[in-house]
Amino acid sequence: MEEIYDVIVAGGGPSGLFCAANTASAGKKVLLLEKKNSCGKKLLITGLSQCNLTQKGDIKNFFLHYGANGKFLKPSLMNFTNSDLISFFNEHGLETVVEKNNKVFPKSKKALDVLEVLLLECQKTCVIIRCGEKLISASQIKPSQINSAELPYFSEDDVIFEIKTNVGDYFCRNLVVATGGITYPVTGSTGDGYPVAEGFGHKTIDPRPALCAVKISEYEFSDLAGISFEGAKISLFRNNKKVHECFGDVLFTHTGLSGPGILHMSRYIEPEDTIKISFLPEFNIDFFSKNLSEKIALNGKKTIKSVLMEYNLYERFVRKILKLCKIPVDLTCAHLSKDSKKRIVTEICSQEFHVESLSGINEAMVTRGGVSLLEINPKTMESKICRGLFFIGEVLDIDGDTGGYNLQSAFSTGFLAAKKISND
Repeated sequence: MEEIYDVIVAGGGPSGLFCAANTASAGKKVLLLEKKNSCGKKLLITGLSQCNLTQKGDIKNFFLHYGANGKFLKPSLMNFTNSDLISFFNEHGLETVVEKNNKVFPKSKKALDVLEVLLLECQKTCVIIRCGEKLISASQIKPSQINSAELPYFSEDDVIFEIKTNVGDYFCRNLVVATGGITYPVTGSTGDGYPVAEGFGHKTIDPRPALCAVKISEYEFSDLAGISFEGAKISLFRNNKKVHECFGDVLFTHTGLSGPGILHMSRYIEPEDTIKISFLPEFNIDFFSKNLSEKIALNGKKTIKSVLMEYNLYERFVRKILKLCKIPVDLTCAHLSKDSKKRIVTEICSQEFHVESLSGINEAMVTRGGVSLLEINPKTMESKICRGLFFIGEVLDIDGDTGGYNLQSAFSTGFLAAKKISND
């Protein structure tokens, strides 16, 4: 006799575990399938294994941190807020702390502690977890097509999901796809949910790496790797037209640019784009030019290097700028030409970087693209095409900024799906 589960959750990441536990707590019979030999592989490396859970503050401020798709998340974020998430972990014995930029971490700074809370909650609510089972395919069948003692509870109009894994076949009333995206594939995120979605008629938006560093062609700053600039102005140009602009921290790497500002911008960046950065965002280019001219006029005997240092710029950075401008490091202000001054202003307030490529799936933090949101009910996370089919977490076409936004959306979408299933 075949056993029919109320819910099968495919994927043992944070969204899948949280959804499974919340559904099982409502008395549902839940099976969770995880392809790796244990759950939460990607969660364990989140935030350098310190696990930035969410952000402190008004949940309404979250909507602007998911690119163009923030509006879709409004129902899930409002149903299970950042405060709710913090309370959940606190009530389950895991204290949290608020760090710089309102980032919320477990007090222990251990992602493993977060995972253990989720696994213990699944254990308490009697979720059945089977690891080493990869979701191969899913389809809908009529109850009469299987041999089950539960058939008297079904009508002819009911539909059951048949789930095939590398180990065997399972049956359920509701299927929750929480298989993640394509980044960090070593953790199990290899896009397994996309063909399943397409099999039910869903469209998938081309998945690509997001929250990733940028490799720069003819890069001049490799010797400054490790230096970062707070709140730099970052402008993105494509075919000489500005397509996006933001302010954020920028980090020089050995091959290009990183840091929160670049990571956030990466969802918009394409190869061959041009990035212009102002390392003095408090000055626009005209004001800086005027201000620098005044300083030069008043300090003729000082070196231009010492005058530039007055803007709280790194000495190594100033030396690099002077080198790029072909200006001797000991040149005094009195001997600086107008053309050289103009070049300095451009290098500091509008430094151009030409994008060669973005870091790949093995390095990017999250996935951009995934199951189209147009075919998902944002109030339930249920498919608009197939009743009883749900998509949660990173498998969806949602990518948030760094700082806990992606984990918050994973928990919130998982909670919302569980709420709908539990009430059915």
